[in-house]
Amino acid sequence: MEKVNLKDMSLSELEEFIVSIGEKKFRAKQVYNWMYKGVSSFDEMKNISKDLKRKLEENAYIKNVSIEEVLVSKVDGTRKYLFSLRDDNIIESVLMRYEHGNSVCVSSQVGCRMGCTFCASTIEGVVRNLSAGEILDQILSIQRDIGERVSNIVIMGSGEPFDNYDEIVKFFKLINSEEGLNLSLRNVVVSTCGIVPKIRELANEKMPVTLAISLHATNNSDRSKIMPINRKYPIEEVIDACKYYIEKTKRRVTFEYALIHGVNDTKEHGKSLIKLLRGIMCHVNLIPLNKVEEMNYETSKNAKEFRDILKAGKIEATIRRELGGDINAACGQLRRKYLKEKS
Repeated sequence: MEKVNLKDMSLSELEEFIVSIGEKKFRAKQVYNWMYKGVSSFDEMKNISKDLKRKLEENAYIKNVSIEEVLVSKVDGTRKYLFSLRDDNIIESVLMRYEHGNSVCVSSQVGCRMGCTFCASTIEGVVRNLSAGEILDQILSIQRDIGERVSNIVIMGSGEPFDNYDEIVKFFKLINSEEGLNLSLRNVVVSTCGIVPKIRELANEKMPVTLAISLHATNNSDRSKIMPINRKYPIEEVIDACKYYIEKTKRRVTFEYALIHGVNDTKEHGKSLIKLLRGIMCHVNLIPLNKVEEMNYETSKNAKEFRDILKAGKIEATIRRELGGDINAACGQLRRKYLKEKS
C-alpha cells in the first residue's frame, strides 16, 4: 500500500485514518498536534506508543520538504529557503520580516506554465502541482527553523495558485483550522494572473482571503504580449470577476503592477489604469521590476511619479518595498535551477 501524507489531512480525516490502522480515535489529535509543532518524524512524537509509531511509519509520512539551503539577504534579512521534495524536485519559499510579524511567500507548484514574460518562475515550465500538505510544510519548516510563528501567508511563489485550485482551497482550510495553525484567512493573500472561473469560484467559497491580481497592463494588446493568459481571459473578464469577488466577500482586491521601463510606465499608462479601476474597491501595488537575466526588461525609474498619478486619480497605490533582491528572492525571481547549479 502506498504511504499517505498525513499533512494533507484535516483532523477528522486523520481520525478516520488512525481508526483504520487499529488505533483509538483520540490518538489522532496527539499526532495532529505534533505535526503542527513542526516535527519531521514520528520518533519526535513523545507521547505516543512505539507500536503506533511503527504503524505510522509503515503506512504514512509527515515530512514533505527538506531544507537544502537558506540564503539570507545582507540588505534586509530576508531568508530564501530552497526546499527539496520527496521526489527530489526543488521549490522556493521566502520569509520576510515586518513590524507586524513574519510573512512567508510560498510556492504552489513546481515551476509554472503561465508564461509571463517578466517572471523567472515560468522559464522551465511546470513539473507538477503541490499538495496542500506540501504547501503547509513550507510554513511549518520555516517556523521550526526560526523558532517563531508565521502570522501572514502570501501565495506568490513559483506556480499559479488557481492552476492548483483544489489543493489551495484545502490548504486554506488546514491553516484556518483551530487544531492546525489557527491562522486567520484575513492574513492570507493569494495571487493569480487572472484565471477568471476560479476567481468566481473562490468568491463563492466566501473565504476572507485577500485576492491579488497580477495585472501589469491596462489594455488587452499590451497585456497579451507579456501575459499569455490574457488571450484566454481578457482584462474585461478579469475586472468583472474582481467585481464579483468584492460583492461576495466585501474584501478589497489588490492589483499588482510591475513597472517595466518603456512598456507600461508612462503617464498615459497611469491615466488608463485610473480609468480601468475607477469605482472598484481596490489597491494598486506598484512593483519595481526585478531583473531576470534571461529577459530584456529594465526596471522603470518612474515608480513615484506613477504612484502620484494614480493617487491624483483617487486610486490608492503604494510602491512595494523591495526585499531579498540580492538573493534573487524578490517578486518574479523565484526559479527552480538549484539542481542544475549543484550538478
